[in-house]
Amino acid sequence: MSNLDRRPPARELGGLAGTPAGPVLDLLPGKEVLLGESTRVRRLLPTLGRRLVGAWAFVDHYGPDDISSFPGMQVPPHPHTGLQTVSWLLEGEVHHRDSLGSDARIRPKELALMTAGHGIAHSEQSPAVHPRYLHGAQLWVALPEAARETAPDFAHHPSLPGFTSDGLTATVLMGGLGGATSPGIAHTPLVGADLDLAAGADVELSLEPDFEYALLASSGSAGVEDAPLEVGAMLYLGTGRRRVRVRAAEPARLLLLGGEPFEERIVMWWNFVGRSGEEIIEYAQAWNAEDERFGAVVGHDGDRLEAPPLPPVPLKARGRVR
Repeated sequence: MSNLDRRPPARELGGLAGTPAGPVLDLLPGKEVLLGESTRVRRLLPTLGRRLVGAWAFVDHYGPDDISSFPGMQVPPHPHTGLQTVSWLLEGEVHHRDSLGSDARIRPKELALMTAGHGIAHSEQSPAVHPRYLHGAQLWVALPEAARETAPDFAHHPSLPGFTSDGLTATVLMGGLGGATSPGIAHTPLVGADLDLAAGADVELSLEPDFEYALLASSGSAGVEDAPLEVGAMLYLGTGRRRVRVRAAEPARLLLLGGEPFEERIVMWWNFVGRSGEEIIEYAQAWNAEDERFGAVVGHDGDRLEAPPLPPVPLKARGRVR
């Protein structure tokens, strides 16, 4: 999904200065953001006080929205560099097309993993005939220096591994958890898992102490250790945990994100991840000039998104946290 903000702030992320040396329970409320003319999302990353969780650099949670009388998601062709997009649906269907020629219908509990690398363009649209509700999360993973210029790629995994325990049904999107390992290729140590909790569930999850973690409540509410977590909010757990206890009095869906703290410093603006402001300017100009770096989205009939105006001041380093 594109960041449709026409005045996106520039951010420098990465480094270990903002990573706690132990467990915390920091609540990160979602910030409502208007994308385009009608789509509203809750932005969890980057947000005030937290810019990264491992290599997870961008988290938008949207819906559930009743789109029975609306076209639903309609994101025209747009570019990406230096990151992976992880699309995760709880309800609905999204049609993905990209400049590699990929053409896929993404449905709930399926992984759509796009690696931008050197550069790619894609579009995402609800089909003309679509389910009533649209609900999901759009996630970006920053690529490390060794992988950020890799050739672009798209992978669609209709079936994902998981496990059940004490009222929990877990599906592993990225990395590994509870003995299950995702087929999605990651370029840094990380994990992403959907946690489907039945009413009365009470479970302990085993964690990697070298990872930092966060939990997003996609639906329902839960208790995480001693902290409440309400729908649309994220709870940052810090590092140094070997386990975390999660309880749900009502049915709930949580998204667990984690990974080794991302040491490299990166600049993120609009849909690009680079290492300097000069690189970001180069990407934006190349996209607006229809440079072959990004190619053309095969099968899309319509206009593409232009890059927003660049900031009037040089991109400024701000670190992992504000």
